[in-house]
Amino acid sequence: MDIHMIVELVGYFGSALVLLSFLMTSVVKLRIINMAGGVICTIYSLVIHAYPTAIMNTCLVLINFYYLMRIRKTERAYDVIEGTPEESMLRYFVKRYAADIQKYFPDFNASAKTMEGCNAAYIVCHDDAPTGILIGNRRADGELDVILDYSTPAYRDCSVGKYLYSRLKEQGIRKLSFTETPGPHESYLQTMGFVKEDGTYVKELDQNEN
Repeated sequence: MDIHMIVELVGYFGSALVLLSFLMTSVVKLRIINMAGGVICTIYSLVIHAYPTAIMNTCLVLINFYYLMRIRKTERAYDVIEGTPEESMLRYFVKRYAADIQKYFPDFNASAKTMEGCNAAYIVCHDDAPTGILIGNRRADGELDVILDYSTPAYRDCSVGKYLYSRLKEQGIRKLSFTETPGPHESYLQTMGFVKEDGTYVKELDQNEN
């Protein structure tokens, strides 16, 4: 494979990343992938001496970087609604996102009465729209056994979980445990500070939440 072919493949790869970014439901992922593609396309344009294209891609990279910094520095204003798993709003939310929930929580099945025995439910909202839910069983000792901890695709930057966990801490919940099969949700648990102990993912809320 000669150098010309390698350069062409790099250009195709950068373009593919830019196109892929528009398939992302998360704004953060969209901008990160788009920026990565823009960097590669900028390098490709410089190599082939397409300077106008290089300037355009450089501007796109800077724009993406600027908005990523804004997102990082701007805290979303969330609210939390406490209820019970039987409430119609929560059941509608679970039904609305059933397919996506099944992907991340393969053991959760609302139609199979998975929520029976749960006594705690929280809905997190942003701009009056539900963005995430947590369903579980709260014990008298301050531990919450989590059955479902789900955020909608557009809010998967961990901000929903960080906000909710801080509110749970204020309500006297000191520990979260997740005993279901985590599946793809495992990376989120690790990011949020859960530790695996004898097959159970555990997070202490009496630690500083940063």
